[in-house]
Amino acid sequence: MNLQSLAQLFQSFFSTIGYLFLFIVFGLFFDSTYMTDVLPHNQHISTFFMLIGFVIVYSRVTSRYKSQMLYAVIIGVIGEYLFSIGLGMYTYRLGNIPHYVPPGHALVLVATIYFCKESIVKKYRKLLEKVFTVFILVYATLFLIFAGDVFGFIMSLLVVFLLRNKPRERLFYLSMYIVVAFLEIIGTNYGCWFWPETAYDTFSFLKSANPPSGISLFYFLLDLGSLWVYKQRHKIAWNRMKNIRKIRAKVAS
Repeated sequence: MNLQSLAQLFQSFFSTIGYLFLFIVFGLFFDSTYMTDVLPHNQHISTFFMLIGFVIVYSRVTSRYKSQMLYAVIIGVIGEYLFSIGLGMYTYRLGNIPHYVPPGHALVLVATIYFCKESIVKKYRKLLEKVFTVFILVYATLFLIFAGDVFGFIMSLLVVFLLRNKPRERLFYLSMYIVVAFLEIIGTNYGCWFWPETAYDTFSFLKSANPPSGISLFYFLLDLGSLWVYKQRHKIAWNRMKNIRKIRAKVAS
């Protein structure tokens, strides 16, 4: 890879995931413990900025991704109440489900999708998969060693294991792992939410960091769920796209 290609990769990153990272740092800050004594109802400010960001992104994506964003919000609401309120997997600062969280799931999903669609990213797909895999294994191992994060380490290994025979989806999910890792580090350091010392605050043999390293495994359910709903509601369009893929594969071979 030459310097020009590297610069293009960084540009593709900053124009998709990079903007999301800036938005996360800025938006979550208003719901942080640093702002609780400064601004009343500070969680609503984060929600306000999230809704603005959601509307801007929603207005610019294709109709297919508009649908997936809406499905991601719905599935995000269900998942948040199940895992946070129902199962106690993690807890938000005020013990509620902040209104900015479900739309945030949709932004994570679509930013990762558009990063993986960049032409320079597709060109160096195999290299990025190797680099991201190494990063994930090192990241999870460091959390295991220095934070006793057994829960996150196991989930990280599951991510790598499950993607070994998924060449079409591999880069997307590896990229999402990194996005979610960043999101979780910012959110927990801001005090917006926290994870218990053991998985679900129940399984003592599964020690967990705050946050656990491999929690993106549960975000995969969000993508799979929104994609499944899209397929069910747009069967004709989905079958047409599958046929186009088959024709392209035959031409390429």
